[in-house]
Amino acid sequence: MTTRPGTRDEVFAEISTMLLRVLDQYGLEDVEITADTTFHEDLGLESIDLVTVGSMLTERYGHTVNLAAFLADLDLDEIIGLRVSLLVDFVLSQLSSTVTAER
Repeated sequence: MTTRPGTRDEVFAEISTMLLRVLDQYGLEDVEITADTTFHEDLGLESIDLVTVGSMLTERYGHTVNLAAFLADLDLDEIIGLRVSLLVDFVLSQLSSTVTAER
């Protein structure tokens, strides 16, 4: 586990890998993930899948990246329309604030 902020591309790649692991459980391994990919409409992920992604994020980045807290601040339409780019932005902001706080 590391809390070092990565580049946008590194965080995007790590999140994409996490999503592909979740999708693999459904036999969907040939999915293209872009910054504009939506969790619900494009990937068909349900709330239980978001819990799994949240666990993966915590395992990778630590408790600073709390997906449940992030989602709690969104309204239902925002959660349904959640795009990969928004999650990448969230992770980067949490990691940056952790590094700033440690200084």
